[in-house]
Amino acid sequence: MKKTQAPPFSGYQKTVVAMLAFLQFAVILDFMIMSPLGAVIMPDLKIGPAQFGLVVSAYAFSAGLSGLLTAGFADRYDRKKLLLFFYTGFILGTVWCGLAQTFESLLAARVFTGLFGGVIGSIVLAISTDLFAPAMRGRVMGLIQTAFAASQVLGIPVGIYLSNQWNWHVPFMAMAAFGLLGGVFVAWKMQPVNAHLGQPQEHSPFMHLYHTVTEKRYLLAFCITALLTTGGFMLMPFSSAYIVNNMGIDLHHLPTVYLVTGVCTIFIGPLIGRAADAIGKFRVFLFGTALSIAMVLIYTHLGRIPLWMLVVINSVMFVGIFSRMIPFQAISSTVPVATQRGSYNAISASIQQLAGGLASVASGHIVTQAADGRLQHFDTVGYVVVATSIAATLLLWRLQRGLPGEQRPQAA
Repeated sequence: MKKTQAPPFSGYQKTVVAMLAFLQFAVILDFMIMSPLGAVIMPDLKIGPAQFGLVVSAYAFSAGLSGLLTAGFADRYDRKKLLLFFYTGFILGTVWCGLAQTFESLLAARVFTGLFGGVIGSIVLAISTDLFAPAMRGRVMGLIQTAFAASQVLGIPVGIYLSNQWNWHVPFMAMAAFGLLGGVFVAWKMQPVNAHLGQPQEHSPFMHLYHTVTEKRYLLAFCITALLTTGGFMLMPFSSAYIVNNMGIDLHHLPTVYLVTGVCTIFIGPLIGRAADAIGKFRVFLFGTALSIAMVLIYTHLGRIPLWMLVVINSVMFVGIFSRMIPFQAISSTVPVATQRGSYNAISASIQQLAGGLASVASGHIVTQAADGRLQHFDTVGYVVVATSIAATLLLWRLQRGLPGEQRPQAA
């Protein structure tokens, strides 16, 4: 297997990666913490599961809409200023969530937060692409992806602890205060990201959006994004119920499962990024796809098992998932030209949100619950995930073969 010597990060690049990973952590935590706080929020606001489900999904759908609305303007400004604008709105929305006293107010706050927070991830990816050469992007994406794991290991337990000590408003206010410090540091330390403004720009935002969504190789990348997102979001909504009701794991041991999985992915993410840069992004993606397919088939056919076995299986499955997502993001970053990176990533982020919402709905129509509480047809969801994984792999093979020579990720 051929290896190449990856170029090292400069001191400033290390600082930028740390800042971008922090912003991703803040945004992901804000999204993920709603579900575990549901047991406290519902009785306090006197709302039922249907209303709470609307509160949770409101963020995703407003984030998806926001990405489409901003795509036409995403390449017309300094990316640092654009990032700070949307991050400021995100912080204000988080404060609004913490102050909400009624269902209507919380719902409006989640919509507002989604409109701003849903765009941040796409700007982070655009900045990563602008500031890092293709040979470095595997490591960059690996480090940024650790934000997801860190939110499980650090953020969610702390959020639940604060809620138990005081009330559910406190975690949101703490996130806003913590996030504000990160925003101030970005404003202070990050240099302008405006090299793309020196290239010819389209005058019409609408035409800019139109040319982005009609570019054939972009459409291929969007399809891959939708397929990969669909697979993950079909498993996530019912994983806790499946673990408790089908595997017989006590509810109080669930935090252990997520904690160990999170710690594992925090350490494995950067290693996957290094491997993608050293031995080829598409090679690592193929490894991750094969591993995740095997583990999904095992996971969705499990019966009653001991806790330690579940922790091992779940951790290995997430290694497979991260081994797909990190190299794919690195390959995807090479697809758009510099003057369309903002719009491309904004649309891609919208597709992730919308595909995730639709996948959750589809999964809900497949899975049923027996009288004893056991979930039925969860294995069918596993087969659907395998099918989407194979389709995504075939499309990615076609996409990376069609990239210009100077942009093509190393595959051999």
